[in-house]
Parts: sequence; C-alpha cells; structure tokens
Amino acid sequence: MNRAHSCSVYKKCGGCQLTNMTYEEQLSHKMKYLIAKLGKFCRVEEIIGMDDPLHYRNKMQAAFSGDGRGNIVSGVWQSASRRVVKTDACLIEDETSLWIVRAARNMLRDYKITVYNEKNGKGILRHIMIRRAHVTGEIMVVIVTNGDKLPRGKEFAEELARRFPQIHTVVHYVNNTEIPLWLEKQKEVLFGNGYIEDILCGKRFKISAKSFYQVNSVQTEVLYGKAVEFAGLTGKEIVIDAYCGIGTIGIIASDNAGQVIGIETEPAAVKNATENAKLNKVKNYKVIGGDAGKIMTKLVAEGKRPDVVFADPPRAGCTKEFLLAIVKCAPKKLVYVSCNPDTLARDAAFLARNGYKVTKIQPVDLFPHTDHVESVVCLSREKADDYIRISVHTRDLQPKAN
Repeated sequence: MNRAHSCSVYKKCGGCQLTNMTYEEQLSHKMKYLIAKLGKFCRVEEIIGMDDPLHYRNKMQAAFSGDGRGNIVSGVWQSASRRVVKTDACLIEDETSLWIVRAARNMLRDYKITVYNEKNGKGILRHIMIRRAHVTGEIMVVIVTNGDKLPRGKEFAEELARRFPQIHTVVHYVNNTEIPLWLEKQKEVLFGNGYIEDILCGKRFKISAKSFYQVNSVQTEVLYGKAVEFAGLTGKEIVIDAYCGIGTIGIIASDNAGQVIGIETEPAAVKNATENAKLNKVKNYKVIGGDAGKIMTKLVAEGKRPDVVFADPPRAGCTKEFLLAIVKCAPKKLVYVSCNPDTLARDAAFLARNGYKVTKIQPVDLFPHTDHVESVVCLSREKADDYIRISVHTRDLQPKAN
C-alpha cells in the first residue's frame, strides 16, 4: 500500500486523521509516537500492520438528519458541529454495511419514518448501527429511534432483509437521551433472533447489539494471539480476564489454562460471555458481573490469587482500585491490551514502581488511517514473594486534564 488515499469528506468527517499519508508512513508515524510514550519501559517491537488496510471495520454507525431542503442525509455524526456529515462511501467502513444504510435511507419515506431533528428533539430515526461478522458473514442491523414508535417496523426490517440476505437479525433500540449514537434500551427484535455469531481465533462468539467486539477482526486475531503468547500458559494457571466483554480473550486462552475467571460490568456482555463459554463447550471458564477493581479486591481478601491477569480496559485505562488489587494479589504476569498509549504509560509506570517490569511491547495496527493504535504489553512480577508492595503515590493514576 504505497500511496495515500483520497476521501471527499476527509476534513469534514474527522474519522480518519492519516489518510493523507501512505500506509507505510502511517505505520512509521505510529511507531515514533509509541516509542516516545512507551520506549522508556522496554523495546517497542515493530508494529504489525495489515496487508489490506481498507474497509476493515465490522461495525458502523450512521446518523440521520434532514439537510434543510427536504432531503434525508445519513453519515458520520460530527460532534464539534453537532451535525451529520453525509458519507455514502468510506475507506474504512464495511462496503455491504454502507449499501444497507443507503437502502434503509431510501425506504424511510415509504414507511413514513421521519428523521431526528437535533434542534427541536422531534422525529423518529436517530441512527442505524450495523455489525458484520467477519467469518460467518452474518449481519445485525440496529435501528435506534427517538421514542418507542417505529411505524411498520417489522415490515421495514423484513424488506431490508429481503434486499440483503446476509442480514441475520434486525433489532429496535430506543435512545431518549441527549447523547448521540447511544443505545439506551432495547425495544424489540424485529427480525431474526437478536444476535449474530462470529468465529475468532477458532472460537465461536455470540454478539449482541451492546457487546464489545473489536472492530477489526483480522488484526484482533493477531492481537489476541500475541496476548495469549505473552501469557505463557502451561495449562495449570488460574487466569483472570478483566474487562472481559463477551469473553473473547479468556475463552481463547482457556485451552491453555487451568481455570479462567472473566469480570465484566455490562449485564448483556456477562450474559453473552456465559453463553459463549457454553457455545464453545469450555468448562474451565466462568464470568462474574461487576467492577473489575472491586471483584479483584474481594478475591484477594478471600485468598484467591491468580497466576496471570489479562486486562483490556477502555481508553480511560485501568481504575486505581484495579491496579491496587493487582499489586496486592501479585500475579506472575499481567497482560495489558491497550487502545490508549497515554493511559497505558500511566498505568505501567505505577506498576513499575510496585514490583512489576514491562518485558514486552507489541503494537498492532487495528485502526488504519486513524491516529489510534492498539498495543499488547507483558508485565512480569520482579520478586516471586512480593505480594504486598503498594506505592502511596496513587495520584499518578488520575487522568490528566486536557
């Protein structure tokens, strides 16, 4: 991929920040950034890029609005201007998903479905989310409305599914909040069974509308493969999969572990993780619903000490309580999957002051054409008998003001 790609809405959209660079230049740019942020801990391995860094996203969200001239537009929600940037084509979105959005937009008038007006809060359709399973090809369409009403919703869903046989299910969600692109609550399943299934690293996963599932399936296999490799499991270890989502990392690692405990706050994801363990006939995996820090602290109090912990937190990084619990229970290894080098550096610095050493850093490019980058980091406990060594300087764990 030796040339940059042009996009007609590159400056208006803001979704891709690096499209003006060749892909090789993008990878080089990200490596320099990562070395500046993380190079003080240990060597940063060469970033693993994609063979084909186009149309990789398995999830898209298209917002809808009027253009002021009676036309309906769909595209990217621009948070700065609070308007929709029309996008009928995109370098990174799944192409079939783009066709589905265009078809849905053209069907709205026939079904008398109005679009949401940001200024007066009126109108029905707010946005459509589409998830496409990489291996099975199953597609989920989530229609999100302002209020409970969706005129002839089941007919709309059935027609859309006739036009696109890949659509496995259509779900109606409601968003009565002021937060754009938000799934507040599920109203009903309009078509199919309400979920799709995909295969990742040889395991089958059930995915619902609110499930966390990495948006780049090709690179996620690389990322999770490295995470399991860094863990160095022998088949005997007690493993905790913190921030586990639908159980992907823990279930993938379960073949090489003695016992795996997943921890997750989102109830729908807890349900999915439990179902996914059964789906894959994994008997050494269980999931606990709740905050990772609180549950880890409770496990420590009960004398349960994991050998290895996987952590895949949101962009804000690990909570202070979780990191303190890590230091208390002192697993031999913490494998940290991060989408934010800033919070990763903050958390790694705290752990380095409290008995851990960063031994491996492997970046993986999950988000080509954007300035985001994913990394998997291995932290090993320096002293085998160092179970309680907590730094009092926890202020460094607080997010920095922008």
